[in-house]
Amino acid sequence: MTAAPLPYAAALDALWPHARNVLKELVDSPSGSYEAASVDAVGDILAREWQRLGFEARRDPVAGFGDIRLMTRRMGGKGRVMILGHLDTVWPGAASAGWTYAETDGGGSGDGGTLATGPGVGDMKGGLVMALLAVEALLAEGFDAVGEIAVLLVPDEELGSPGSRARIEAEAKASDWVLVLEPARPDGGIVGARGAVGAMILRATGRTAHIAVNPEEGRSALAPLAGIVGTIEAMTDLSLGRLATVGILKAGSARQVVPDAAEMHVDLRAPDQPSAEMMAATVRRAAADAAAASPGVEITVSGGVTRPAFPAEVSAPLVALYQGIAAAAGVEVACHATRGGSDGSFGAALGVPTLDGLGPVCFDTCSRRERIILSSVKERAAFFAALIAELPGTLAHASSSPAT
Repeated sequence: MTAAPLPYAAALDALWPHARNVLKELVDSPSGSYEAASVDAVGDILAREWQRLGFEARRDPVAGFGDIRLMTRRMGGKGRVMILGHLDTVWPGAASAGWTYAETDGGGSGDGGTLATGPGVGDMKGGLVMALLAVEALLAEGFDAVGEIAVLLVPDEELGSPGSRARIEAEAKASDWVLVLEPARPDGGIVGARGAVGAMILRATGRTAHIAVNPEEGRSALAPLAGIVGTIEAMTDLSLGRLATVGILKAGSARQVVPDAAEMHVDLRAPDQPSAEMMAATVRRAAADAAAASPGVEITVSGGVTRPAFPAEVSAPLVALYQGIAAAAGVEVACHATRGGSDGSFGAALGVPTLDGLGPVCFDTCSRRERIILSSVKERAAFFAALIAELPGTLAHASSSPAT
Protein backbone atom coordinates (compact mmCIF):
# COMPACT_ATOMS: atom_id res chain seq x y z
CA MET A 1 0.00 0.00 0.00
CA THR A 2 1.08 3.60 -0.60
CA ALA A 3 2.49 5.22 2.51
CA ALA A 4 0.47 8.13 3.90
CA PRO A 5 0.90 10.39 6.93
CA LEU A 6 -0.21 8.87 10.21
CA PRO A 7 -3.14 10.49 11.98
CA TYR A 8 -1.98 13.06 14.57
CA ALA A 9 1.58 12.73 13.23
CA ALA A 10 2.84 16.14 14.41
CA ALA A 11 1.55 15.69 17.96
CA LEU A 12 2.90 12.14 18.16
CA ASP A 13 6.36 13.22 16.98
CA ALA A 14 6.50 15.93 19.63
CA LEU A 15 5.37 13.60 22.42
CA TRP A 16 7.40 10.54 21.38
CA PRO A 17 10.67 11.24 23.28
CA HIS A 18 8.85 11.37 26.61
CA ALA A 19 6.82 8.27 25.79
CA ARG A 20 10.00 6.41 24.93
CA ASN A 21 11.46 7.31 28.32
CA VAL A 22 8.31 6.10 30.09
CA LEU A 23 8.54 2.80 28.20
CA LYS A 24 12.07 2.27 29.50
CA GLU A 25 10.99 3.23 33.03
CA LEU A 26 8.14 0.72 32.98
CA VAL A 27 10.16 -2.17 31.53
CA ASP A 28 12.93 -1.56 34.04
CA SER A 29 10.36 -1.84 36.86
CA PRO A 30 9.67 -5.59 37.25
CA SER A 31 6.06 -6.38 38.11
CA GLY A 32 5.53 -10.10 38.52
CA SER A 33 1.94 -10.94 39.39
CA TYR A 34 2.72 -12.18 42.91
CA GLU A 35 4.88 -9.18 43.84
CA ALA A 36 2.30 -6.65 44.97
CA ALA A 37 4.74 -3.88 45.86
CA SER A 38 6.38 -4.07 42.44
CA VAL A 39 3.04 -4.11 40.64
CA ASP A 40 1.99 -1.07 42.66
CA ALA A 41 5.21 0.72 41.70
CA VAL A 42 4.28 0.34 38.03
CA GLY A 43 0.77 1.52 38.88
CA ASP A 44 2.26 4.61 40.50
CA ILE A 45 4.22 5.46 37.33
CA LEU A 46 1.12 5.19 35.17
CA ALA A 47 -1.10 7.07 37.61
CA ARG A 48 1.48 9.88 37.55
CA GLU A 49 1.40 10.00 33.77
CA TRP A 50 -2.40 9.93 33.44
CA GLN A 51 -2.78 12.56 36.17
CA ARG A 52 -0.39 14.72 34.16
CA LEU A 53 -3.03 14.60 31.42
CA GLY A 54 -5.78 15.78 33.74
CA PHE A 55 -7.18 12.37 34.72
CA GLU A 56 -8.45 11.63 38.21
CA ALA A 57 -6.80 8.56 39.72
CA ARG A 58 -8.32 5.99 42.06
CA ARG A 59 -6.79 2.83 43.51
CA ASP A 60 -8.50 -0.17 45.08
CA PRO A 61 -6.66 -3.12 46.65
CA VAL A 62 -7.01 -6.68 45.40
CA ALA A 63 -6.36 -9.15 48.21
CA GLY A 64 -3.03 -10.88 47.70
CA PHE A 65 -2.06 -8.75 44.71
CA GLY A 66 -1.43 -5.13 43.86
CA ASP A 67 -4.04 -2.42 43.44
CA ILE A 68 -6.53 -1.87 40.64
CA ARG A 69 -6.02 1.59 39.11
CA LEU A 70 -8.82 3.60 37.51
CA MET A 71 -8.00 6.88 35.80
CA THR A 72 -10.90 8.92 34.42
CA ARG A 73 -11.42 12.20 32.63
CA ARG A 74 -14.82 13.68 31.86
CA MET A 75 -15.12 15.38 28.51
CA GLY A 76 -17.75 17.31 26.58
CA GLY A 77 -19.17 14.69 24.21
CA LYS A 78 -21.13 11.46 24.46
CA GLY A 79 -20.24 7.89 25.29
CA ARG A 80 -17.71 6.28 27.58
CA VAL A 81 -14.62 4.58 26.22
CA MET A 82 -12.85 2.16 28.53
CA ILE A 83 -9.16 1.47 27.93
CA LEU A 84 -8.31 -1.85 29.55
CA GLY A 85 -4.83 -3.03 30.49
CA HIS A 86 -2.81 -4.80 33.15
CA LEU A 87 0.12 -3.88 35.35
CA ASP A 88 1.53 -7.35 35.99
CA THR A 89 3.82 -9.47 33.84
CA VAL A 90 4.89 -13.11 33.91
CA TRP A 91 8.37 -12.00 35.03
CA PRO A 92 9.05 -11.65 38.79
CA GLY A 93 12.01 -9.59 39.89
CA ALA A 94 14.28 -12.61 40.38
CA ALA A 95 13.57 -13.90 36.87
CA SER A 96 14.34 -10.52 35.32
CA ALA A 97 17.43 -9.68 37.37
CA GLY A 98 20.02 -8.15 35.07
CA TRP A 99 17.56 -8.16 32.16
CA THR A 100 16.66 -4.60 31.34
CA TYR A 101 15.20 -2.47 28.58
CA ALA A 102 17.29 -2.37 25.42
CA GLU A 103 16.92 -1.21 21.85
CA THR A 104 18.51 -3.27 19.11
CA ASP A 105 18.71 -3.25 15.34
CA GLY A 106 16.27 -5.72 13.80
CA GLY A 107 18.51 -5.94 10.77
CA GLY A 108 17.63 -8.77 8.44
CA SER A 109 15.56 -10.65 11.00
CA GLY A 110 12.29 -9.68 9.38
CA ASP A 111 11.20 -7.94 12.57
CA GLY A 112 11.54 -4.46 11.17
CA GLY A 113 13.86 -1.64 12.20
CA THR A 114 14.68 -0.86 15.81
CA LEU A 115 13.40 -3.45 18.28
CA ALA A 116 12.74 -2.86 21.98
CA THR A 117 13.33 -5.78 24.33
CA GLY A 118 12.99 -6.44 28.04
CA PRO A 119 10.65 -8.16 30.51
CA GLY A 120 7.05 -7.34 29.64
CA VAL A 121 7.93 -4.92 26.84
CA GLY A 122 5.16 -6.33 24.67
CA ASP A 123 2.81 -7.84 27.22
CA MET A 124 1.95 -5.21 27.92
CA LYS A 125 4.13 -2.26 28.86
CA GLY A 126 4.45 -1.21 25.23
CA GLY A 127 0.65 -1.16 24.98
CA LEU A 128 0.33 0.90 28.17
CA VAL A 129 2.65 3.53 26.73
CA MET A 130 0.92 3.39 23.34
CA ALA A 131 -2.44 4.27 24.92
CA LEU A 132 -0.93 7.08 26.96
CA LEU A 133 0.74 8.51 23.85
CA ALA A 134 -2.44 8.24 21.81
CA VAL A 135 -4.65 10.01 24.33
CA GLU A 136 -2.09 12.74 24.93
CA ALA A 137 -1.96 13.35 21.18
CA LEU A 138 -5.76 13.60 21.06
CA LEU A 139 -5.82 16.08 23.91
CA ALA A 140 -3.07 18.12 22.29
CA GLU A 141 -5.36 18.47 19.26
CA GLY A 142 -8.26 19.62 21.45
CA PHE A 143 -10.30 16.41 21.25
CA ASP A 144 -13.42 16.51 23.42
CA ALA A 145 -15.98 14.39 21.56
CA VAL A 146 -16.53 11.55 24.06
CA GLY A 147 -18.24 11.88 27.42
CA GLU A 148 -15.53 10.10 29.38
CA ILE A 149 -12.29 8.21 28.92
CA ALA A 150 -11.70 5.60 31.63
CA VAL A 151 -8.39 3.74 31.94
CA LEU A 152 -8.68 0.54 34.00
CA LEU A 153 -5.43 -1.24 34.87
CA VAL A 154 -5.54 -4.47 36.87
CA PRO A 155 -2.77 -6.24 38.85
CA ASP A 156 -3.55 -9.93 38.24
CA GLU A 157 -4.34 -10.45 34.54
CA GLU A 158 -1.55 -12.97 33.97
CA LEU A 159 -3.23 -15.19 36.58
CA GLY A 160 -6.67 -14.92 34.99
CA SER A 161 -7.72 -11.76 36.89
CA PRO A 162 -9.33 -13.69 39.79
CA GLY A 163 -9.51 -10.59 41.97
CA SER A 164 -10.31 -8.11 39.21
CA ARG A 165 -12.97 -9.80 37.10
CA ALA A 166 -15.99 -8.32 38.88
CA ARG A 167 -14.52 -4.82 38.60
CA ILE A 168 -13.72 -5.26 34.90
CA GLU A 169 -17.26 -6.42 34.23
CA ALA A 170 -18.76 -3.53 36.20
CA GLU A 171 -16.68 -0.93 34.37
CA ALA A 172 -17.40 -2.58 31.01
CA LYS A 173 -21.16 -2.49 31.67
CA ALA A 174 -20.85 1.25 32.32
CA SER A 175 -19.03 1.76 29.01
CA ASP A 176 -19.96 2.00 25.35
CA TRP A 177 -16.69 0.55 24.07
CA VAL A 178 -13.80 -1.44 25.52
CA LEU A 179 -10.34 -1.13 23.93
CA VAL A 180 -7.79 -3.70 25.10
CA LEU A 181 -4.03 -3.10 25.12
CA GLU A 182 -2.76 -6.62 24.49
CA PRO A 183 -0.02 -6.60 21.84
CA ALA A 184 -0.70 -6.90 18.14
CA ARG A 185 0.16 -10.23 16.51
CA PRO A 186 3.56 -10.66 14.80
CA ASP A 187 1.94 -9.81 11.44
CA GLY A 188 0.52 -6.62 12.94
CA GLY A 189 -2.98 -8.06 13.23
CA ILE A 190 -5.48 -7.08 15.88
CA VAL A 191 -7.71 -9.53 17.81
CA GLY A 192 -11.45 -9.65 17.20
CA ALA A 193 -12.39 -12.96 18.84
CA ARG A 194 -11.11 -15.29 21.53
CA GLY A 195 -12.08 -18.73 22.71
CA ALA A 196 -12.99 -19.61 26.29
CA VAL A 197 -10.18 -20.40 28.74
CA GLY A 198 -10.21 -22.69 31.75
CA ALA A 199 -7.68 -23.01 34.55
CA MET A 200 -8.08 -25.71 37.20
CA ILE A 201 -5.99 -27.03 40.06
CA LEU A 202 -6.46 -30.50 41.53
CA ARG A 203 -4.93 -31.23 44.91
CA ALA A 204 -4.71 -34.72 46.42
CA THR A 205 -3.92 -35.60 50.03
CA GLY A 206 -2.86 -39.10 51.11
CA ARG A 207 -0.52 -40.58 53.73
CA THR A 208 3.23 -41.12 53.81
CA ALA A 209 4.98 -44.43 54.43
CA HIS A 210 8.38 -45.94 53.70
CA ILE A 211 8.02 -48.10 50.62
CA ALA A 212 10.35 -50.78 51.98
CA VAL A 213 9.25 -50.82 55.64
CA ASN A 214 5.48 -50.31 55.73
CA PRO A 215 4.18 -49.67 52.22
CA GLU A 216 0.72 -50.91 53.16
CA GLU A 217 0.34 -47.90 55.46
CA GLY A 218 0.85 -45.44 52.61
CA ARG A 219 -1.79 -43.79 50.51
CA SER A 220 -0.28 -42.29 47.36
CA ALA A 221 -1.63 -38.88 46.49
CA LEU A 222 0.19 -39.01 43.17
CA ALA A 223 -1.21 -42.22 41.71
CA PRO A 224 -4.86 -41.14 41.31
CA LEU A 225 -3.90 -37.82 39.74
CA ALA A 226 -1.41 -39.45 37.39
CA GLY A 227 -4.13 -41.89 36.38
CA ILE A 228 -6.41 -39.16 34.99
CA VAL A 229 -3.84 -37.31 32.89
CA GLY A 230 -4.84 -39.37 29.88
CA THR A 231 -8.54 -38.76 30.44
CA ILE A 232 -8.01 -35.02 30.60
CA GLU A 233 -5.71 -34.72 27.60
CA ALA A 234 -7.97 -36.99 25.53
CA MET A 235 -10.42 -34.06 25.38
CA THR A 236 -8.06 -32.33 22.96
CA ASP A 237 -9.57 -32.22 19.47
CA LEU A 238 -8.00 -29.60 17.24
CA SER A 239 -10.68 -30.07 14.60
CA LEU A 240 -13.21 -28.80 17.17
CA GLY A 241 -10.90 -26.13 18.59
CA ARG A 242 -10.56 -27.91 21.95
CA LEU A 243 -7.32 -28.31 23.90
CA ALA A 244 -6.77 -29.80 27.35
CA THR A 245 -3.30 -29.96 28.84
CA VAL A 246 -1.81 -30.96 32.17
CA GLY A 247 0.95 -28.39 32.53
CA ILE A 248 2.08 -29.24 36.07
CA LEU A 249 1.98 -32.50 38.03
CA LYS A 250 4.09 -32.49 41.15
CA ALA A 251 4.31 -34.65 44.27
CA GLY A 252 6.57 -36.29 46.79
CA SER A 253 9.41 -35.44 49.12
CA ALA A 254 11.78 -38.39 48.67
CA ARG A 255 12.31 -41.34 46.31
CA GLN A 256 11.57 -43.96 48.95
CA VAL A 257 8.53 -42.29 50.53
CA VAL A 258 4.92 -42.70 49.41
CA PRO A 259 3.83 -39.15 48.45
CA ASP A 260 1.11 -37.77 50.68
CA ALA A 261 0.48 -34.62 48.63
CA ALA A 262 0.17 -34.02 44.90
CA GLU A 263 -0.94 -31.15 42.72
CA MET A 264 -2.05 -30.94 39.10
CA HIS A 265 -2.59 -27.80 37.00
CA VAL A 266 -4.90 -28.12 34.00
CA ASP A 267 -5.29 -25.68 31.10
CA LEU A 268 -8.44 -25.78 28.95
CA ARG A 269 -9.17 -24.01 25.66
CA ALA A 270 -12.50 -24.14 23.84
CA PRO A 271 -14.17 -22.23 21.00
CA ASP A 272 -17.31 -21.40 23.00
CA GLN A 273 -18.73 -21.36 26.51
CA PRO A 274 -20.72 -24.65 26.38
CA SER A 275 -17.66 -26.58 25.19
CA ALA A 276 -15.53 -25.04 27.92
CA GLU A 277 -18.08 -25.88 30.64
CA MET A 278 -18.29 -29.44 29.34
CA MET A 279 -14.52 -29.81 29.54
CA ALA A 280 -14.38 -28.41 33.08
CA ALA A 281 -17.14 -30.83 34.13
CA THR A 282 -15.14 -33.71 32.66
CA VAL A 283 -12.14 -32.74 34.81
CA ARG A 284 -14.28 -32.60 37.96
CA ARG A 285 -15.89 -35.96 37.18
CA ALA A 286 -12.50 -37.59 36.54
CA ALA A 287 -11.24 -36.25 39.89
CA ALA A 288 -14.30 -37.58 41.73
CA ASP A 289 -13.95 -41.00 40.10
CA ALA A 290 -10.25 -41.13 40.97
CA ALA A 291 -10.96 -40.26 44.60
CA ALA A 292 -13.69 -42.90 44.83
CA ALA A 293 -11.27 -45.53 43.53
CA SER A 294 -8.51 -44.50 45.97
CA PRO A 295 -9.54 -45.08 49.62
CA GLY A 296 -7.71 -42.83 52.00
CA VAL A 297 -7.01 -40.15 49.38
CA GLU A 298 -8.92 -36.87 49.24
CA ILE A 299 -9.00 -34.83 46.03
CA THR A 300 -10.17 -31.23 45.81
CA VAL A 301 -10.73 -29.22 42.63
CA SER A 302 -10.56 -25.44 42.30
CA GLY A 303 -10.97 -23.13 39.33
CA GLY A 304 -13.01 -23.65 36.20
CA VAL A 305 -13.76 -21.54 33.14
CA THR A 306 -11.84 -18.40 34.02
CA ARG A 307 -12.46 -16.39 30.84
CA PRO A 308 -15.59 -16.64 28.72
CA ALA A 309 -15.54 -16.75 24.93
CA PHE A 310 -15.18 -13.45 23.07
CA PRO A 311 -17.56 -13.66 20.07
CA ALA A 312 -16.50 -12.08 16.77
CA GLU A 313 -19.81 -10.30 16.25
CA VAL A 314 -19.15 -8.09 19.29
CA SER A 315 -15.99 -6.69 17.73
CA ALA A 316 -17.03 -6.58 14.07
CA PRO A 317 -18.01 -2.87 13.83
CA LEU A 318 -14.83 -1.79 15.63
CA VAL A 319 -12.70 -4.09 13.47
CA ALA A 320 -14.07 -2.46 10.33
CA LEU A 321 -13.49 1.02 11.76
CA TYR A 322 -9.90 0.26 12.79
CA GLN A 323 -9.02 -1.42 9.51
CA GLY A 324 -10.40 1.56 7.61
CA ILE A 325 -8.27 3.97 9.65
CA ALA A 326 -5.14 1.89 9.04
CA ALA A 327 -5.91 1.49 5.33
CA ALA A 328 -6.17 5.26 4.94
CA ALA A 329 -2.58 5.45 6.22
CA GLY A 330 -1.48 2.76 3.77
CA VAL A 331 -1.34 -0.09 6.30
CA GLU A 332 -3.24 -3.35 5.93
CA VAL A 333 -4.21 -4.81 9.33
CA ALA A 334 -5.49 -8.37 9.65
CA CYS A 335 -7.97 -9.44 12.33
CA HIS A 336 -7.39 -12.70 14.18
CA ALA A 337 -9.31 -15.10 16.36
CA THR A 338 -7.10 -16.68 19.00
CA ARG A 339 -7.21 -19.32 21.75
CA GLY A 340 -5.25 -17.04 24.07
CA GLY A 341 -7.16 -15.38 26.87
CA SER A 342 -7.34 -11.73 27.88
CA ASP A 343 -9.46 -9.49 30.08
CA GLY A 344 -11.18 -8.27 26.94
CA SER A 345 -13.29 -11.42 27.04
CA PHE A 346 -15.18 -10.21 30.11
CA GLY A 347 -16.73 -7.17 28.47
CA ALA A 348 -17.17 -8.92 25.12
CA ALA A 349 -19.13 -11.73 26.77
CA LEU A 350 -21.50 -9.09 28.14
CA GLY A 351 -22.10 -7.76 24.64
CA VAL A 352 -20.09 -4.54 25.03
CA PRO A 353 -18.34 -3.61 21.75
CA THR A 354 -14.74 -4.68 22.35
CA LEU A 355 -11.54 -4.67 20.33
CA ASP A 356 -8.33 -6.38 21.42
CA GLY A 357 -4.70 -6.66 20.35
CA LEU A 358 -4.35 -2.91 19.91
CA GLY A 359 -0.82 -2.65 21.28
CA PRO A 360 2.47 -2.54 19.34
CA VAL A 361 3.62 -5.36 17.08
CA CYS A 362 5.14 -8.06 19.30
CA PHE A 363 7.08 -11.28 18.77
CA ASP A 364 7.59 -14.27 21.10
CA THR A 365 5.31 -12.94 23.84
CA CYS A 366 6.11 -14.11 27.39
CA SER A 367 9.50 -15.52 26.45
CA ARG A 368 13.04 -14.26 26.93
CA ARG A 369 12.92 -13.33 23.25
CA GLU A 370 9.90 -11.02 23.64
CA ARG A 371 10.38 -7.90 21.56
CA ILE A 372 8.37 -5.18 19.87
CA ILE A 373 8.94 -3.09 16.76
CA LEU A 374 9.65 0.24 18.44
CA SER A 375 8.17 2.34 15.63
CA SER A 376 4.92 0.40 15.94
CA VAL A 377 4.28 2.03 19.33
CA LYS A 378 3.88 5.35 17.55
CA GLU A 379 2.05 3.87 14.55
CA ARG A 380 -0.47 2.01 16.71
CA ALA A 381 -0.88 5.10 18.88
CA ALA A 382 -1.92 6.98 15.74
CA PHE A 383 -4.52 4.35 14.85
CA PHE A 384 -5.69 4.13 18.48
CA ALA A 385 -6.16 7.89 18.69
CA ALA A 386 -8.06 7.96 15.40
CA LEU A 387 -10.25 5.08 16.56
CA ILE A 388 -11.25 6.91 19.74
CA ALA A 389 -11.97 10.03 17.70
CA GLU A 390 -14.34 8.04 15.47
CA LEU A 391 -16.19 6.24 18.27
CA PRO A 392 -18.81 8.91 19.09
CA GLY A 393 -20.09 8.65 15.54
CA THR A 394 -20.97 5.00 16.10
CA LEU A 395 -23.49 5.88 18.81
CA ALA A 396 -25.89 7.18 16.20
CA HIS A 397 -26.13 3.61 14.86
CA ALA A 398 -26.59 1.93 18.25
CA SER A 399 -30.00 1.12 19.66
CA SER A 400 -28.93 2.14 23.14
CA SER A 401 -25.92 3.42 25.01
CA PRO A 402 -24.99 2.48 28.58
CA ALA A 403 -23.09 5.70 29.18
CA THR A 404 -23.40 9.34 28.18
